[in-house]
Amino acid sequence: MKSSKIRIYRRRDAAATLREARAARAGCLAVLRHLFPGVPFSLSITLCGAEEIRAANAETRSIDAVTDVLSYPMLDIAPGENPAEIACAADMERGRIYLGDMLICTSRAREQAAEYGHSTRREFAFLAAHSVLHFLGYDHMEEDERREMETLQRQALTAAGLTRDA
Repeated sequence: MKSSKIRIYRRRDAAATLREARAARAGCLAVLRHLFPGVPFSLSITLCGAEEIRAANAETRSIDAVTDVLSYPMLDIAPGENPAEIACAADMERGRIYLGDMLICTSRAREQAAEYGHSTRREFAFLAAHSVLHFLGYDHMEEDERREMETLQRQALTAAGLTRDA
């Protein structure tokens, strides 16, 4: 069985470090291993600057503002639904289920790490885990959805050793 594949793109203007890229990868893998151990996935992460994420946010969500992370899921999936059960034949031929693409704003992630008093490693892992949960159908628009998503994020990141203290 194939393992999950995570492609990471580091934009020059973002000045993303290898440590930040590895933390984002670890956050993704924490959620995937927690919810669907042994299922091979693929996804992409782009570590970008404030202007790129602002433009993407304006274009795709009509919000002209810098944000921390944007998620572009490839599957229409309900929370808790196994992506392997709805994946298309092309995914299975390649051996991995393609979940989607995410953008993480490096400057915003660093600001939030300082604001929340934890490491940038933890913040990049958190943002990536958050995005993967969006890929898997989770959202936080309603209070009960938000609580469920926060619980899953915390469980996955804690199991992977990516706590606020890390």
